[in-house]
Amino acid sequence: MSQQKEAWGSRLGVIMAVAGSAVGLGNFLRFPGQAAQYGGGAFMLAYAISFLIIGLPIGWAEWAMGRYAGQRGFNSAAGVFHCLVKPSWSKYLGVLGAIIPVVIFMYYVMIEAWTLGYTVRFIRAIFDPSLRFHNVEASGSFFESFVGLGADGSAFTFSWDTLLPWLLIVFALNLWLIFRGISKGIEKACQIGMPVLIVLAVIVLVRVLTLGTPDAAKAENNVQNGLGYMWNPSKVKVIESVDGKDAVIKEYVGPQAKEQATQDIQGKVGQTVIELTPWQQLQNPDVWLAAASQIFFSLSVGFGVILVYASYMQRRQDVVLSGLTASSTNELCEVGLGGLITLPAGVAYLGVMGVAGKGTFGLGFNVLPLVFSEMPLGSLFGAFFFLVLFLAAVTSSLSMLQPGIALLEEALAIKRRASVTILALVTAFGTGFTAYFTKDLKALDTLDFWVGTFLIFVLATIQIILFGWVFGMKKGWEEMHDGAAIRIPTFFRPIFKYVCPAFLLTIFSMWVAKNIFGIDFSKGSSGVSGYVKALFIEPDLISWLSVVLIAGVGIAMALLISISPAYKSKPSDLS
Repeated sequence: MSQQKEAWGSRLGVIMAVAGSAVGLGNFLRFPGQAAQYGGGAFMLAYAISFLIIGLPIGWAEWAMGRYAGQRGFNSAAGVFHCLVKPSWSKYLGVLGAIIPVVIFMYYVMIEAWTLGYTVRFIRAIFDPSLRFHNVEASGSFFESFVGLGADGSAFTFSWDTLLPWLLIVFALNLWLIFRGISKGIEKACQIGMPVLIVLAVIVLVRVLTLGTPDAAKAENNVQNGLGYMWNPSKVKVIESVDGKDAVIKEYVGPQAKEQATQDIQGKVGQTVIELTPWQQLQNPDVWLAAASQIFFSLSVGFGVILVYASYMQRRQDVVLSGLTASSTNELCEVGLGGLITLPAGVAYLGVMGVAGKGTFGLGFNVLPLVFSEMPLGSLFGAFFFLVLFLAAVTSSLSMLQPGIALLEEALAIKRRASVTILALVTAFGTGFTAYFTKDLKALDTLDFWVGTFLIFVLATIQIILFGWVFGMKKGWEEMHDGAAIRIPTFFRPIFKYVCPAFLLTIFSMWVAKNIFGIDFSKGSSGVSGYVKALFIEPDLISWLSVVLIAGVGIAMALLISISPAYKSKPSDLS
């Protein structure tokens, strides 16, 4: 059994570290992108419900289980499961808790490098106006060349406007900080990075909320309508039938939305106004799938990170208030900063249709650069915004390395220098693979699908079932409240044991139906999804290599666990 050699320097330190892990690109890019894609207000309702039903319970469960195992000498996810569950095979469940963060790091660090490159681009644009983006084509063209969308290997050139130099800098920075350890590296970086991030984000937010109506000729394009698009759960759309298929021509927001839409289509053949109520939108399973997935990304639950971070806490160090504080900090950054910056700014300059349906990368790296280039002092505020993204990305990527390090140190009984070196070699290979195969971001997309979504669902479901049904609610409730400054409301007990697992299993079943079997809930059609097709029906080399990479990391970790003496005996209270 490994001996606990590291610990957090303070209670604030662990809260900032967990909050830093949660506050990442998902807050400022993925969350606004999901809200834009799934109708704004209706998505927010599903998101809030998912936060209460799965976000808080799984987060608290991970905090409690991690601290419990840490007091018994285990710091890795494999050690946590080995400590919690009596059968000897339980330790292999912990492989998921190392695969997920390590593989996500391999492509997340690449997106992190994008944010640094864009930060420097906007700083340069302050002094050289020719570097600003003056139209959608310029913004999209730069993104395509910068990340290498056109051809594999095209990002591997050394210049200001390509990925490679920023990727090398970001990769080295992450390894240096993680090498410094839990307290001097991760904790110190988050204690500095998180406050700076929030201050810069508030500055950008104030600028966005004071934009008003940038173009008087387009009065509907204003900040107020941007806020309305995000928060109003009802939607008014104009639909036009083209070749038997319905297409959204325009969306409206505001108190007179339906009247305005009706007036605009007068005399136009084939166009219809529809108004979707919150209930109608919430009947779409895709909205719930998106909301639940965002919760996992948002709070870092299901990653295995919180399990490992909590294992370094001292006995009776509060996990209830710490977990709530970390989650609340994340929600402040996600809803109060990320959402209020991105969507209102996009609507103010491009209108509702300019942001509606845009995905994460489209909104963050195509729409927003254009918006910042258009606004007064936009280059300065654009630099601030992308620096916020970079800081958020760094505090998150650091957390992704620690679970792998904890497993290596525990299984091989080695010190941090050796574990970081091994992990650096593994992740350098994976990052190089992802950064080379950038055509249409095929490698990144495949890794994100199978690890960043599928395996996260699996691990989160396993964790909450183990906590409520194997570790047991009585024991788990006592463990959570040992040293707690506040008590979790009693009505959460059935949520932990029944509601959360049932909700997760339902959402996961729908996710598999849609993304594996290709079932379209809105149209009632079915067919094999593109991800399955790329593996078995129309085999794609990059898809197969991505899956082989995931499997290789998992097999190597499972072999380490199988031969390690650390997992040969159980703690005395479970033996």
